[in-house]
Amino acid sequence: MTTNKPKNTDRELLELAAKAAGYSIWEWDRDGSALIADPTIRWNPLEDDGDALRLAIKMGFNLSLPSSPNQVFVQVGERGSVPFELERIDGNPLSATRRAIVRAAAEIGGAKP
Repeated sequence: MTTNKPKNTDRELLELAAKAAGYSIWEWDRDGSALIADPTIRWNPLEDDGDALRLAIKMGFNLSLPSSPNQVFVQVGERGSVPFELERIDGNPLSATRRAIVRAAAEIGGAKP
């Protein structure tokens, strides 16, 4: 399925993912990380494996890393109920997996009022 929808910036993706996860962003750090809950907790699941894993667990995502093609899949809910988010791995499976998790959460956050 192809869409002509413009891609979100990393900051927009993080804002929408935080909304989906129920986090409040207090402000943004210089490195692009969100400061959540209070100014001492940094959160950037696009860059931090732990933040991405905690987000995936909180959102109830199922992850799949098939051997071919070179992509990661994030399943939301029951199979077929919500489309998978796909991200090309291209040599960096950790980065692609983090981005796919954030994109899936951002889609959910974007649908919330």
